[in-house]
Amino acid sequence: MRPVVVTRLVTVPEEAMEMSVARASGPGGQNVNKVSSKVDVRVNLEKIIGLHPEALERLKTAARNRLDADGRLQIISQKTRDQLQNIEDALEKIRQLVLVASVRPIERRATKPTRGSVKRRLNEKKITGARKTSRQKGHGDD
Repeated sequence: MRPVVVTRLVTVPEEAMEMSVARASGPGGQNVNKVSSKVDVRVNLEKIIGLHPEALERLKTAARNRLDADGRLQIISQKTRDQLQNIEDALEKIRQLVLVASVRPIERRATKPTRGSVKRRLNEKKITGARKTSRQKGHGDD
C-alpha cells in the first residue's frame, strides 16, 4: 500500500495504515465465493504526518462512528469486484476525510438585524395582531 498524500504538508504514511481483505457481499456470481475483493483499511490517526492537533480533533469528531475499539479509523470499501480499485477507493475516502478535517471552519460572528428589518418585523406583528383582534367575538359587533 502507498502513502496517502492529502496536501503538500499532510501525509498518511504506510506505517499508519493496516489493510486486510475479505470476500465482499453482493452480486458477483462464482467470483464472489473465491475472490477477496472487500478491503478494510485501519488508520492510526496519531501517526498522520503534518496534521495540526486541532485538525486531529476535528477528524476524530467527524469520524467518531468509524473508529474501532483501539481508536483507529476504519474504512471499508467493497464498491467494485476488483481489489485494487477498492484499495484506491478506500485510500481516497481516507484522503477526503483528512482533507475536510484539516480545513478550519469559519467562525460565525453574531450580527445585529438592520434597522429596516426590525421595522418590517414589528410592522408585520402589528398587522397580525390587528387581524387576530378583528376575529375576536364581540369585536366590531356594536
